[in-house]
Amino acid sequence: MLASPRGFCAGVDRAIEIVERALERFGAPIYVRHEIVHNTTVVNSLRAKGAVFIDDLADVPAGATLVFSAHGVPQSVRREADARGFKVFDATCPLVTKVHVEVAKMRRAGMHLVMIGHAGHPEVEGTMGQADGVHLVQTPDDVALLPFPPDAEVAYVTQTTLSVDDAAAIVAALRVRYPRLREPKKQDICYATQNRQDAVKFMAPQVDVVVVVGSPSSSNSNRLREVAARLGRPAHMVDSAEDLDPAWLVGARRVGVTAGASAPEHLVQQVIDRLRELGAHEVRDLEGAREQVQFPLPKGLGPKKAPQP
Repeated sequence: MLASPRGFCAGVDRAIEIVERALERFGAPIYVRHEIVHNTTVVNSLRAKGAVFIDDLADVPAGATLVFSAHGVPQSVRREADARGFKVFDATCPLVTKVHVEVAKMRRAGMHLVMIGHAGHPEVEGTMGQADGVHLVQTPDDVALLPFPPDAEVAYVTQTTLSVDDAAAIVAALRVRYPRLREPKKQDICYATQNRQDAVKFMAPQVDVVVVVGSPSSSNSNRLREVAARLGRPAHMVDSAEDLDPAWLVGARRVGVTAGASAPEHLVQQVIDRLRELGAHEVRDLEGAREQVQFPLPKGLGPKKAPQP
C-alpha cells in the first residue's frame, strides 16, 4: 500500500530546481550552503552536475554564485554573503521564510521568543538566527527550564518538519506555564509535513509493516517512521531499495510504503520493485490529500517549469 501524498513537496521541488537552473545559467561550480535538501540521492546527483555543498562561507571563492538551502540561514550568513559580494539565490522554503518573518515581528513587539524544534537542525539554526535571545524547547519538560516568569508575554514558533503530535504536547505545556502565550496566526508545521503524517496515520492500521523512503538526516522522514511506530506498526527507514532488509517482511501480508518530503519518487518505485522481487504481487495507491501548491523561483532564474503530468 502506498501512502498519498508522499515524497517531494513544493518547497523541495523549488529548491532543487533553483540549483539546477543556476547550474544551467551560470555553469559549474554553484556553491550551496548546507545540503540543499536532506536526501543523499538528490545531493549526490546535484554534486555530479557541479554543485559544491559547503557549511562555511569561507570556502566560497570571490565572485561565486551561492544558493541558500531550503532550510534557511541565519541573518549573520546573509550579511556575510552580502559583504563578500556573492551572487545569491535564496532557496529557503517560503513556509520557513514565513516563520522567519514571525520571529522578526515578535521580537519587534518585545516578546520573549521560544523555538520548538530539534537542536542542530539547520532550519532551527536559521530560524533562531533571525533574532537574539530565542530559546530552544525540544520536549515538554524543557518548558519548565525557560527563564521567563509565568506572567511574561511569551511567543513561540515551530520547526516546520516536526511531528504534529509532539509539537502539540509542547504547546500545551507552554499554555499551562504562560497564560499570556502568543501563538502564530497559522501553525508553523507545513502543509506537506502534516499531510504526509496524516497519510501514514491512515495507512498504518491497514498494514503489518511500514517502510519510509528517506535519508537519516531528514527530519520529516524520521517523523513519519515515528508516527507509524506509535500506531503499533514496525517501521523502518531506507535511503534506497538496497537498504531494504527482507527480515522486516517475515510474516507480513501487507507492507505500507511512504516517502519523506525530500525523497524523489523514483526511489519509491525502486523500493516497490524490490518488494515485488521479495514476493509482493499487488500494489495499491491509497487516497489522500491532493497537493497543488507551487512556489515561484527567485528573480534571475526564469519562470517555474510546468509540473509533470
